[in-house]
Amino acid sequence: MSYLSSDEEQAIIEPRPVAGFVETSYIKDISKRALNYIKSGFPVHLRGVSGTGKTTLALHLAQKIGRPAVLIHGDEEYSTSDLIGGEHGYRYKYLRDNFIASVLKKEENFSKQWMDNRLTIAVKNGFTLIYDEFTRSRPEANNTLLSILQEGVMDLPMARQGQESYYLKAHPQFVAIFTSNPEEYAGTNKAQDALRDRMVTMDLRHFDRNTEIAITQAKSGLDKKDAEKIVNIVRALRDSREYEFAPTVRGSIMLAKSLKTNGVAVSASSRLFRQLAQDILASETSRLGSQDHHTKVRKIVGKLITQYC
Repeated sequence: MSYLSSDEEQAIIEPRPVAGFVETSYIKDISKRALNYIKSGFPVHLRGVSGTGKTTLALHLAQKIGRPAVLIHGDEEYSTSDLIGGEHGYRYKYLRDNFIASVLKKEENFSKQWMDNRLTIAVKNGFTLIYDEFTRSRPEANNTLLSILQEGVMDLPMARQGQESYYLKAHPQFVAIFTSNPEEYAGTNKAQDALRDRMVTMDLRHFDRNTEIAITQAKSGLDKKDAEKIVNIVRALRDSREYEFAPTVRGSIMLAKSLKTNGVAVSASSRLFRQLAQDILASETSRLGSQDHHTKVRKIVGKLITQYC
């Protein structure tokens, strides 16, 4: 039986339903397939553009698995020690001399102690690892995952046990779920072929219309009829391909929440509704923020509002 320190307990996410999670037939199908791969012993990799629900779905899968989860967000600055752990314990402080104000005394305490980081905590205790946007970490930092996913062992530095080498056997209930954006996204690294070969990649696309309506309604509190109008506008803008970034269900949620909060009617005759829709959707679909882009998108959104509202 493993016992967690207070620091380790703070890294744990208890399995509970995701607040406001919408489970349509589309979501149920993806979840069922992913859980089948996990049950067969394979890590699952959810890959898709921003706004396709990767992280939320990963948390939902962790809740379905029923074990505590550990969440790691990929970071370009990560090294292997940021994942597995390292030695800590060096402390110092300065004390001002009571008799001579200009004199500072340095007090040091040196007692090194190994502290596990989140990957080690998950492997050791059989928790569900959610490695969100794992390709934002450098490939060399993720090399430690290769032996974990293939042989079920983690190679740890000798400092952890004072030995030349130390291998930690993965708990039989350890599960790994990864998420990532496509490699062409800014800030992402190409995943090692050896790592990709150890997981089942599921490419997520934009939600179907019914799911986008249900999510928009659940997250905003608008009635279904108004949620449908907003989703129709966002989906039609996406189909137009007249943008730098495709609008997602996030755009629908942002617009719906803004309308609900400010008591604005979803109506073609509402000047404020048009302004909010044009502002939000021009913002979501722009990377460079060029005036030409904003003008073009605002015109398209204006026409779509007339068409659907």
